[in-house]
Amino acid sequence: MSDAAEFVDYTLHMESTWEKAAEASERLGGGLKVYGASVGAVRGTVRDALKRHKNLDHDDITALSSELWEEPVYERRLAAVVLLQTKVGVLVNTDLTRIEGFIRQAGTRELVDPLATDVVRPLLERLEGRAKERADRVLERWSRDPDTELRHAAALATGAGTP
Repeated sequence: MSDAAEFVDYTLHMESTWEKAAEASERLGGGLKVYGASVGAVRGTVRDALKRHKNLDHDDITALSSELWEEPVYERRLAAVVLLQTKVGVLVNTDLTRIEGFIRQAGTRELVDPLATDVVRPLLERLEGRAKERADRVLERWSRDPDTELRHAAALATGAGTP
């Protein structure tokens, strides 16, 4: 695991409580493991990780998001979402492939919705030319996919509402 991912994982463990873990497990339905860290702790941890690792470029950001997402732990995956929200300006249209995988594996709309509205939508809004055309084709494909969450994400990202 990278230093940044280790920092995030360790800090989220240290910020967790069994009470929050029990509440989140019940709310999420048990599809993901839960540490029990608050949303504020997740956001603060990502902010601190970015301060510690100031020189993360596009490839580092996307690799770190994948590393955090790899384990089916709600807070780690939420940290990946927060990281992508924070660094959406470095993302490019080809990152939609990675995000598609995240959406398919999310296991809860608490992760799908912010990926769609706070990562995919702003990414689409700033793309131009061929990159925009390619991204639009990807979202069109998502909107027809058998995966309900991917269709939901496409609708949110494009402002088409929910399917």
